[in-house]
Amino acid sequence: MAAARKLMSVRRDWRERDVRVVLVALIIAVATVATIALFAAQLQRTLVSSASSFLAADRQLEAENGREIPPDWLTEAQSRGLETGRMVEFSTMVFGSGGFQLVSVKAVSDEYPLRGQIETQGAPDRPRDLVRSGPPPGEVWINPRLLRLLELDIGDSLEVGNRNLKVSSLLVREPDGGFRLSALAPRVMMHVDDVTSTGVIQEGSRVEYVYLFAGDDTVIEDYYQWLEPRLEPSHEWEGVRDGETFSRSLERAERFLLLGGSLAVLLAAVAVAVASRQYALAQRDTVALLKTLGVRSRGIGRLYLRRLVLWGVTGVVGGLLVALPLFWLLTRLLSEVLERPVEFHLTPSALLPALLTALVSLFAFAYPPIRRLRDVPAMRVLRSQPGESGRGALADAAIAILAVFGLVWLYAGEISLVVSLLSGLALLLGALGLLGWLLVALLRKVRGGGNAWRLALVGLYRHRRASLSQMAVFAMTLMLAATLVLVRTSLLNDWQAQLPENAPNHFLINIAPDAVEEVGAFWQERGQPLNQLYPMVRGRLTELNGEPVKEAVSKDERIGALNRELNLTWMSALPEDNEIVQGEWFGRDAVDGVSVEAELAERLGLALGDRLTFTIGSEKVTESVTSIRTVQWDSMKPNFYMAFPPDGGLTDMPATWITSFYLPSDEKTALNAFSRNFPTISVLEIDHIIDRIQQIVRQVTQAIEAILALILAAALVVMAAVVSATLHDRQREGALLRTLGGRQSLLVRSTMLEFALLGGFAGVLGVAAAEVAVWALQFRMFEGSFSWHWQVVLPVPLISAVVLAFFGRWQLRPVLNVSPMLLLRRLE
Repeated sequence: MAAARKLMSVRRDWRERDVRVVLVALIIAVATVATIALFAAQLQRTLVSSASSFLAADRQLEAENGREIPPDWLTEAQSRGLETGRMVEFSTMVFGSGGFQLVSVKAVSDEYPLRGQIETQGAPDRPRDLVRSGPPPGEVWINPRLLRLLELDIGDSLEVGNRNLKVSSLLVREPDGGFRLSALAPRVMMHVDDVTSTGVIQEGSRVEYVYLFAGDDTVIEDYYQWLEPRLEPSHEWEGVRDGETFSRSLERAERFLLLGGSLAVLLAAVAVAVASRQYALAQRDTVALLKTLGVRSRGIGRLYLRRLVLWGVTGVVGGLLVALPLFWLLTRLLSEVLERPVEFHLTPSALLPALLTALVSLFAFAYPPIRRLRDVPAMRVLRSQPGESGRGALADAAIAILAVFGLVWLYAGEISLVVSLLSGLALLLGALGLLGWLLVALLRKVRGGGNAWRLALVGLYRHRRASLSQMAVFAMTLMLAATLVLVRTSLLNDWQAQLPENAPNHFLINIAPDAVEEVGAFWQERGQPLNQLYPMVRGRLTELNGEPVKEAVSKDERIGALNRELNLTWMSALPEDNEIVQGEWFGRDAVDGVSVEAELAERLGLALGDRLTFTIGSEKVTESVTSIRTVQWDSMKPNFYMAFPPDGGLTDMPATWITSFYLPSDEKTALNAFSRNFPTISVLEIDHIIDRIQQIVRQVTQAIEAILALILAAALVVMAAVVSATLHDRQREGALLRTLGGRQSLLVRSTMLEFALLGGFAGVLGVAAAEVAVWALQFRMFEGSFSWHWQVVLPVPLISAVVLAFFGRWQLRPVLNVSPMLLLRRLE
């Protein structure tokens, strides 16, 4: 037993190359997954925090019934440790030296904003400032347009109802400026304590009270659970993910980070699998010797199990020691890139995937073949027989596949992600089987010689099993890395297409039918043509199939579309960013039917043929659902839940028109002339919203680039691990060739050609499987369209061939620098 203990000693393990390879692969696996998980969690917090400035808080509670909420609601929030603030929004007429002007007033408390900053300007010719609180009592901040419209200067008085308030600054941008009907007129910001003294708000006034909440997500969710039973239909609880403007972009960014972390899990598992498998095969002689020394199979199993546990602890500790400093460095870099402080925050739950990766990789890949070796007779192992049946190898593969994809499912929580990757890998393995059969058939006829190409082809045939396994790992690694690159490219292209440089940044609303041509001509003369104009009719959805809609859809009483008037329209052509998912668009002579937005149709449980009744003033219009369509809400163009045919039920209803257009910032003075010529038309400026969304997209892009760099680094580690798995045999062959008189140049060329062929074949298979995976991911996870990525796909096989050729050259360093005799003795 003393000899057996010596064979299984830990100190002896550290001297074995295979053990070191396993530990290095395990440390890299844990470090990669932990770093990406921590960094992805940090990015998610940073992006959500940045996006929360769209609300000036983490959550908003809007009271649209003209009444304030009970004071105890705010008291309860404060008792839970939440920050609170409040706003009052209303429209009114103000008076200045130049006359009267309709404005949109936002009265804010001292705490506003809880998230984000307000951009102000002391005078038109002074630099802009970022401040964290609104105007003090007795002062107002006004939109720069009002200076010219009302002939005001900084320091003048503005008459708001019964009060004269001092104009102390220009309001350039609010953190939560958005698509509110109250924002159709130029903005004026004042202190909430001044509202009562103005006398503007009377019984029956149209006013909206907005309450702000900020704090830990868990505390906010607990507070919402307390609050929800007390809410009325006129109350709306809103978070950054609830807004159509940004929620889809944020959701796509988070899904990409989820995909990046999942691919890191897969790549890490592959790296550990390759190294540990090689170790398991190298332990056959040791197992045989242990059996001849009287160690029973159960004892062998316990010895190796303890060894694996020790390696697991060492790999996890070593990986975390690498991951934490790297995560700190990435956080610092993120702070510099975003030009804002980013708090270093360690999320313990983000380390769980790394720990599970180490556990699953060791016991799903390393332990099964060792466990099966304990049942093999010692003489079979000593005779260098493999001691593995095909059934056992298939069982190992099944365990590995189930373990890895179970791990990805646990990490990602997206069955579509697991299915997409599994489909791509299945296609890859099928193609590899076919390619292996063709290689064996073709290379069997190649004979050796002094030509580098012949030696490379003979080497592929001689190592056909190892070559195919290496090609499989190379191709899978390239598939995973290429999948991330292709999805990243598709996402960025989609975002840039949605918000191009000349995206519409102004809306014109309440255009009278007889003013449509004049409005178009006004902007055409100034070189800013309008986009498509749409008629707009205000109506409320009241009945579904003859039944009151709130009773028919009792499963969800808090659907916003049921608690307010909707903007209805008619149109002849389907907008280019809309897509029919059910039914058909209106025909040329159609007079009946209504097309419904897909998400609203799903929430209402609508199907083709359902009859919807709308109440418009004193009139009722009933139409059947003829189509359901998707709408790109973040396109910054007019969008509608309900659309009718041109000669349909809305034709005789009074309507105003709406459009959007792009106006450069240096031509904004044209808005003043437009307001004087068309005083009844409302102008909604959304350029600050577009700037904020583009800023978030830039942050997401930088995050994607960082995640991509980590994944590609992990892919290189996997490829190095696979190449090093055959290092011993290839160095032996190289030494023998040199002993037989082979020139160094011939050896280098043949080896590099052999690995280049492997890399080229693996590259073609990998990118083909990646395209299949991306096709599935684009439809299922990212809700985008698919197109072939030739500009990315074509270079990958070439890059793969070059990288693997240099890996092959790296393997030959001992052969070229040491005499063949010394190298052969060292390898023995």
